[in-house]
Amino acid sequence: MAYVSVNGIDHYYEWVGTDTPRNPASTRPVMVFVHGWAGSARYWRSTAAALAGQYDCLLYDMRGFGRSPIPLDQQAAMEQRGYELDTYADDLAGLLHALGLGPVSVNAHSMGASVAVYFVNQSPHLVERLILTCNGVFEYDKAAFEAFYKFGGYVVVFRPKWLSQIPLAPRFFMARFLSRPIPAAEKIAFLEDFLAADYATALGTIFTSVSQRATEVMPVEFAKISVPTLLVSGEFDKITPAELGRKAAALNPHIEYALVKNTGHFPMLEDPETYLGCVKSFLQA
Repeated sequence: MAYVSVNGIDHYYEWVGTDTPRNPASTRPVMVFVHGWAGSARYWRSTAAALAGQYDCLLYDMRGFGRSPIPLDQQAAMEQRGYELDTYADDLAGLLHALGLGPVSVNAHSMGASVAVYFVNQSPHLVERLILTCNGVFEYDKAAFEAFYKFGGYVVVFRPKWLSQIPLAPRFFMARFLSRPIPAAEKIAFLEDFLAADYATALGTIFTSVSQRATEVMPVEFAKISVPTLLVSGEFDKITPAELGRKAAALNPHIEYALVKNTGHFPMLEDPETYLGCVKSFLQA
C-alpha cells in the first residue's frame, strides 16, 4: 500500500493502469477518482480498470475515511482545521503536488463531487475535464435538514464493529442507496468503510455537505466551473435525486447532463455499461 503525507495526514493512494510509483516521465493522461461520504476508493476500482486503457487512474482515500485514518495525535489539529469541503479540495491539490502531477481529469462521486467542484474552481489550471456523479444543488429546508442531522448523528454514533459480521447486514445497509443489485463484495466493502470512518470526520462532513451554507454556495460554485464537465445522475437516486443534478447542470453551459435509467446512487456499479458509455462519449467529444 502506498501513502503520501498531505496537510499532516498520510493519505492512501493506488494506481490502476500503471505501476506504483508511476513513472515521472510518463506522458499518459491521468484521471483522479474521488469517493463519497464514509466510503473509500475501493468502489472506484472497476470503473478505473475500464478506463485504464486511456488513463493512468489515481484512486485515493480522503482524510478520515477508508485507509487514511486520522491518528490520535492529529485529532485536535484536524478538528481545528475543520471539515468544510473546500479543505478537502485543498487536500486534493496537495496530493497532486506531492505526487508531481500536472493537469488531470477528475471523476468524483456524491460528497466527493462537491469537493471536486470546489477543487476545479480553486485550481482550474489543474483540471482538464470533470465528471461529477450523483451530485446537485439542494434547496434549504430547516426542518428536513435538522431531521437529517439528528438521524445522521445517530447513525454515526451507533456503528458496532460486529455489524459487518451479520450475514444480511451489507444488503440492508446498501438498500437505500441502490435501485439495482451490485456484487456482494461491493456491499461488504461499503459497510466496512462506513464502520471504519473516523467519528469526528464522518459527523463533521455531514454538517458541512448538507447545510444552509452549502445550498447558498454550491449553485455559485457550479456556475463558476470553466472546464468541460459531465454530470451523471441515477434515475431513482434517493440520496441526490436526479432533478437536483439537472438543476445544477442548467446553471452552466460547460456542464453536460446524463441520466442513467433504473439506477440509484451508484450508477457506475448498478449499470456500469451505460455509465461508462456516457463517460467515454464525453471524454471523446
